[in-house]
Amino acid sequence: MLKLESKSEGSVPQPHESHFYHNLVPAYQALWPAVAKRRIQANLTALNIPAGTRVLEVGVGTGMSLEAYPEHADILGVDLSESMLAEAEVLIEKNDWQHIKVRSMNAEQLEFEDASFDLVTSFHTISVVSRPDQMMREMVRVCKPGGRILVINHFRSENPLIARVVDSAGGITRRLGWRTDLEVNDLLNELPIEVESCHKNNPLSLFRVLVAKRV
Repeated sequence: MLKLESKSEGSVPQPHESHFYHNLVPAYQALWPAVAKRRIQANLTALNIPAGTRVLEVGVGTGMSLEAYPEHADILGVDLSESMLAEAEVLIEKNDWQHIKVRSMNAEQLEFEDASFDLVTSFHTISVVSRPDQMMREMVRVCKPGGRILVINHFRSENPLIARVVDSAGGITRRLGWRTDLEVNDLLNELPIEVESCHKNNPLSLFRVLVAKRV
């Protein structure tokens, strides 16, 4: 999960600024991987990532997703949290993953040339940054034409009743540093991408899987 230094007026508070969030960190570390890992693994496997693919994961955090990538791809994970990256580096060294590297970087200002990666991924990150639209633009910018983008996240429900119910919890979730009212269509507006699918793996899931191609 990314921690961003920049803030704009009315932006979502960042997790590292929330005492409530810090109180829940042990539970998060214990439970969240069990919830999210299988979903990430299944959707990465479905992409059939070819050998030699250059992959960028935005918001790599502690490296929860890293074991899901094939060893024949070249993986770079970025995050602005030095403490989380330190945990990811321990994991990489422990497993001797020669194909994976991580580095510190702001999701809203990716330090790469245009069209640098074949696949750009992000898991449960875009709803905690200050400017989700800017993060999405950066992900698209660094993706090669013909390359793919995979985002797994909670987006505002298309069902008005469900959306209102979830929105009512916004006060609590904002204290945790993430938002529930992020509209997927707002993220994709006028971007040079072709949406291949935007779906839930399970009808009862809170999360949607967005797969798009850079055009």
